[in-house]
Amino acid sequence: MRLVCLALMLSFAFTVQAQNIATVGTTKITVEEFNRRLNEVKKQASNPPTPEQFLEDLIRYEIGVQEAEKMKLQNDPVVRERYRQVLYNSLLEKKLGAQVEAIKITETDLKNYYKNNPELRIAHILIDLKANATPEQRESTRKRAQEILSEVKASKRPFEDLVKLYSDDIPTRESGGDIGYQSRLSLLPSVYEAAVNMKVGEVKGLLETRFGFHIIKLLDRHSYDMADKRQIRASLFDDRRAKLFNDYFDRTRKTYKIEVNREALKSVKN
Repeated sequence: MRLVCLALMLSFAFTVQAQNIATVGTTKITVEEFNRRLNEVKKQASNPPTPEQFLEDLIRYEIGVQEAEKMKLQNDPVVRERYRQVLYNSLLEKKLGAQVEAIKITETDLKNYYKNNPELRIAHILIDLKANATPEQRESTRKRAQEILSEVKASKRPFEDLVKLYSDDIPTRESGGDIGYQSRLSLLPSVYEAAVNMKVGEVKGLLETRFGFHIIKLLDRHSYDMADKRQIRASLFDDRRAKLFNDYFDRTRKTYKIEVNREALKSVKN
């Protein structure tokens, strides 16, 4: 008798799960799917909807999707590109998500990382170069920047005074070019790589970036105790995550034939 009751209970449970809670056009929403999706929302929302509200949301969602399909929006180039982006992100989550979540960073890891990636306080003079500058304009700007660098090195005037005379960076000009403490994440790579090897008080130039030519002075570097630990952790985490991504694509690209037109690449302006 108990076995019969158990069988009936299981049969009833299966029937409930297999039931459709709603039908919208050509789409059937089962109780099982409804519960799964509602539970996902409950995990993420601090004020989740009631089952009635959520069902209305699902119905509207299905109506919207089917209307879009009637309009053939799935063939729209913008939609197709977004779909490709979803595929790409889904691949990374599937292949690397668990490894990224498993990244652990200790206090020792942070200290060792910070030795080569300190926070730096820099002042700079920027000689602006327009993005659409011609080769002639670029060379003229470079010569002007070189003349300013020579003046900075020869002058006995404070660096902040020379900033006010020569820098095209208006937001920092009045503060003597001081851009505050910056990390490897927040500085342009070429500027950081130059500054990290400088001594406090040293002046270096010319550094060329997409903004123009820079003359930089290292004002200070934070000790580990003074540094922003959250930013250090974020930077180290990004490094380790990037290594996972790089290793994956280095392995995977070997299975693809890849051809690059270097001449065409040279024609693309920075």
